[in-house]
Amino acid sequence: MAVNNLVMILALALVFAGAVDFGFSYDRPPRRKSLSKPLLKDLEEYDPASPQQVHISLSGTNKMRISWITSDDTPAIVKYGISSGDYKFSANGSTSEYQYLTYNSGVIHDVVIGPLNPDTVYYYICGTNYSQEFSFKTPPASFPIKFAVSGDLGQSEWTNSTLQHIEKSNYDVLLLPGDLSYADLYQPLWDTFGQIVQPMATKRPWMVTQGNHEIEKITGIHPEPFTSYNARWVMPYEESGSSSNLFYSFEVSGVHVLMLGSYTEFGHDSAQYNWLQSDLKKVDRRKTPWLIALIHAPWYNSNEAHQGEYESTGMKSSMEDLLYGARVDVVFAGHVHAYERFTNIYKDQANKCGPMHITIGDGGNREGLATKYISPQPKISVFREASFGHGEFEVANGTHAQWTWHRNQDDVAVASDVVWLTNLASVSTCYKV
Repeated sequence: MAVNNLVMILALALVFAGAVDFGFSYDRPPRRKSLSKPLLKDLEEYDPASPQQVHISLSGTNKMRISWITSDDTPAIVKYGISSGDYKFSANGSTSEYQYLTYNSGVIHDVVIGPLNPDTVYYYICGTNYSQEFSFKTPPASFPIKFAVSGDLGQSEWTNSTLQHIEKSNYDVLLLPGDLSYADLYQPLWDTFGQIVQPMATKRPWMVTQGNHEIEKITGIHPEPFTSYNARWVMPYEESGSSSNLFYSFEVSGVHVLMLGSYTEFGHDSAQYNWLQSDLKKVDRRKTPWLIALIHAPWYNSNEAHQGEYESTGMKSSMEDLLYGARVDVVFAGHVHAYERFTNIYKDQANKCGPMHITIGDGGNREGLATKYISPQPKISVFREASFGHGEFEVANGTHAQWTWHRNQDDVAVASDVVWLTNLASVSTCYKV
């Protein structure tokens, strides 16, 4: 145990001293401070039975997963109803814990509730401490529906600004294409991240996929990757027929969403590739006209940051044909700490039947922005800017959706890039039922 302590201290010292880098080197603008005490609490500062780090996620048809952490081993039970203080329904779930070197997590609770009515506000309490009531609104049964999209979120003052803007957007579901807490081995940062997002993540479902900062693998010391991510952010992978929490899909309000894993195997003989191939065959574009995908490492990128990484080039080489053949409408990515929108693309060329690619790794990470772009700007790159912000993908109906990127560089949500998309399943020259 003494060796583990020494290794943990050394690893953290290297990380925070900048000796360990999680990306390629490039110049960044000045950072903003990380959010820390007195705003945030240690696990021990809470009532042992009090639910904390509460967040919700979609879990199959008309169901919601409620997740939270306590210090004590309390029952995994959620009571809920459509009136405040009146909980006519209840559901039981499971608890788990994990260890990461010398860190022991709190007790993680997961409870799936439902069936739920669409577009309805539900009130709920978690566990045995009934002093705190939460509420959420379920997504609508059909269009319109609004997704908030933000990657590389972290927990800096920029994160706080981004979250404030997203909260005002009246979104239905949040999509996060990887890099959540930026804990980078230091596990208490997973706890503080849960505290930061709780005010929003209790009200609307948050659907996430993993990024490189979730790997947290230490060769020879902690060989299992994604320990914390998989324990804390359980997504509906089993419901979509996936064998891994690192890749899955879900359907909501006429949209089929693919959440793909850039940091798990994606070759033609991989479990993820075979699952994706099978999942796409099940998509009924008459029922879910819109088909979107999320990855972490972008397949298209004209920023100098993160060029030539295998997670981008290898995954693109393996899976681009599948997404193109299925007429995926848009692919959202993170990783690069800037914003960039490409036109519809296939195999590096503009193609009206290919997906639009959008990089939105500008949520608020502590590392700062990626400010250097390749010059001249490629013709397939339509709009690019190194600013923090978030996106809103509002699906108006079965044929049209509006994408808006909101810059918050000056702490004001400015709609800086707006474009209407036509659903590829409605384009006769691209898609035939």
